[in-house]
Amino acid sequence: MNAGLPEIHEWYPRLSIGAKHALRDSGTLTDEVRDEIAEITGADVPGDASLSDDDREFIRTQSEQVD
Repeated sequence: MNAGLPEIHEWYPRLSIGAKHALRDSGTLTDEVRDEIAEITGADVPGDASLSDDDREFIRTQSEQVD
């Protein structure tokens, strides 16, 4: 786990568009985003969980347009 989170590749692709935008725009895990991650993975997501630098990079690469 990274910073209290399951591996990002397990849950990020399955997040709602709203949750993806919230993460991309603020970089913080709101209660709603934590709830979605927990629902997707079946894992508890602690309130103090945070994105790692690698997680932020993963999000950035998922947002890039492909030529």
